[in-house]
Amino acid sequence: MTLSQQVNTATWHWLITQPEGQFFERKSCYDRAADRPKRREARAAARDVAETLASMANADGGTVAVGLEDDGTPTGVDYPLDRLRVIREALATLVRPPLKARVQEVILDDQKILVFEVDWSPEVHQLMDGRYLLRLGESNFPFPAEQIEALKAGKRRRLAEIHPLPKASIQDLDPTLLAELRGKVRLSLGDEELLLQYRLAESRNGQLVPTLAALLLFGKDPGCWHPRCGVDFVKFEGTERRVGAELNVVKRERLEAPLVRLIEKTFQVVQPHIREQQRLVDLFFEERFEYPTFAWQEAIVNAIAHRDYGLEGVGIEVWMFDDRLEVRSPGELVEPVTLERLRQREHIHASRNPRIVRVLTDLGYMRELGEGIPRMFEVMEREGLRPPEFRLEGGALFTVVLRNARIYNSETLKWLGQFEGMGLNSRQKRLLAYARAHGGTFASRAYQRLVGADIYTASIDIKDLMRKGIARLTKKGGRVYQIVSPGERAVTVHALPADLQQMWETLETRLSSQGFLQNQDVRQILGLSRKQARDLFKRLVTHGLLELEGRGRGARYVPKK
Repeated sequence: MTLSQQVNTATWHWLITQPEGQFFERKSCYDRAADRPKRREARAAARDVAETLASMANADGGTVAVGLEDDGTPTGVDYPLDRLRVIREALATLVRPPLKARVQEVILDDQKILVFEVDWSPEVHQLMDGRYLLRLGESNFPFPAEQIEALKAGKRRRLAEIHPLPKASIQDLDPTLLAELRGKVRLSLGDEELLLQYRLAESRNGQLVPTLAALLLFGKDPGCWHPRCGVDFVKFEGTERRVGAELNVVKRERLEAPLVRLIEKTFQVVQPHIREQQRLVDLFFEERFEYPTFAWQEAIVNAIAHRDYGLEGVGIEVWMFDDRLEVRSPGELVEPVTLERLRQREHIHASRNPRIVRVLTDLGYMRELGEGIPRMFEVMEREGLRPPEFRLEGGALFTVVLRNARIYNSETLKWLGQFEGMGLNSRQKRLLAYARAHGGTFASRAYQRLVGADIYTASIDIKDLMRKGIARLTKKGGRVYQIVSPGERAVTVHALPADLQQMWETLETRLSSQGFLQNQDVRQILGLSRKQARDLFKRLVTHGLLELEGRGRGARYVPKK
């Protein structure tokens, strides 16, 4: 190996070790489904590259390494030059408008790898087959065409973090923080190269000029570049905010630090004020925090990562009252995220500050994007607490509210524990608790009133309970349902075949959010071919889970009535 190849391998070794996720994916050039690996057609590899990079450009940007297996093993891009050109030009021929990317050939373990890097794009990119994709976690999700224009407008407003500040220089950044990022992602790059890699600086007249994002993340004094980039923690006495002679502030602290330090600093200040509560469980007292740790910390991380740094007159505020915790973040929601979609727990994500988000994700402060809000619901409900609340005040202040009042007492929570791991949503759990308090029975109409659901949602939820053997009709053709005891459930549940059960559970989230499934949904979520998707639908229809509506391109499958 030559010296240049050794340097190449050291610089790009992170491609082998880095976990795949929101910003990174490996693509193999071999089909390993058969007994002997077979090189894929260049056109198929090109389509994979175009799909993933278009979805990344529509989200927060990212990197695709072609010629690596999922486990990081380098197997190379062993194609003739004309076929290799098909892959290299995929973003020009398979994406519209054409997508600009930085393409490099690197050598890893004597294998040639193609590395494509794209930034987030102010334009929304469409595949030549008509699909629009958005990157969420490790997957490329289709999203409705009617949201495209709104998404375009939202992207155009995401400008604050990318502005280079000519009065600043690399000397205004803390080298120890840059070294921390470099070590975390195992990049063998100098400070300037690292900033360029993350698009946190621009070269102007031979000088490197950092962007606002770089100065907020790594600045020695971020406050010099943004007057309200910190967090204000305020604790009030009582349940209301009062002013003047009745001022009820018992603690106020302004926290300022580079964003990569501000998150932990805020956690340390808030944590001592999260009270511990004792609950009697099986004759023993258990210590529980009044707010689950994940829920309040996720709200703070999201506020710091997604606030509008173009608004300089207001900052992030964490307000603590006796009965609730509020995390208040400047900025409206970014399309396609809406209050309703958050309340429905959709796995949806859009970043106002994609470069800040990418750094915080690589440093481990953020996980799979689009997963945080649904998990906040889960942990709050697991503790018997009310679900998170979301408000948009004055059109430009997004607030997350966590309440410490419990919906269920400890006895009901313990009883609900028998359904753990059965994939029940919060509506179904509330229904079961209601039925338990009313003789073990319920009706659809009462369920609709209880959880504020329409008849269609109620039907889906109740059929799911019946499929899982948790509920049954008290009489044939009736409208009253009864909870099935655990003993009866073990005998009466008609389980799906293991492989079908697993695929069905994976598809249920999409079915619940949009009310139907189409062939392209199944192919995208499960990675199946068109024929495999059709065969799966036939099995789901046979088992009475779905039924077909419409014909041709309008065909879709809905829950069986």
